[in-house]
Amino acid sequence: MHSILLATHSVVRYFLLLVLIIVIVRSFLGWMNRSSYTKMDDRLSLGLFILTHTQLLLGLLLFFISPLIIFSGAAMGDRVARYWLVEHNTGMILAITLITIARISSKKLKEGAFRHKRMFSLNAIALLIILVMIGLSHRGFFSITF
Repeated sequence: MHSILLATHSVVRYFLLLVLIIVIVRSFLGWMNRSSYTKMDDRLSLGLFILTHTQLLLGLLLFFISPLIIFSGAAMGDRVARYWLVEHNTGMILAITLITIARISSKKLKEGAFRHKRMFSLNAIALLIILVMIGLSHRGFFSITF
């Protein structure tokens, strides 16, 4: 069960990153060109929202069944255990919150350029957080060591 969830969580990550980058690029171009917020922009935003929350659910399931998660004070002394118990979850929940706020708050704006600006700024910050968290995991395309 754990290996299937982990593989699914890893695959969904790449789809989420792809859609997030597409949304950021389209939002930046829409903001700079002062173009209207189209039905395609809304669909991409909805797709990103769905992928993000699917990833959250998969992550929550993994959190409770993963052998890397140690629910004890000793976990704070182990760099790897602390990362998976606290740091990864905190960073990813922050990114998910930003993506959710971008979707919900941009729907309240009428002007297309303002909607694009809101989507760009919040999703770009979320992408930065996600990339840092992936890097700190020492998995994926790159890793960061502090």
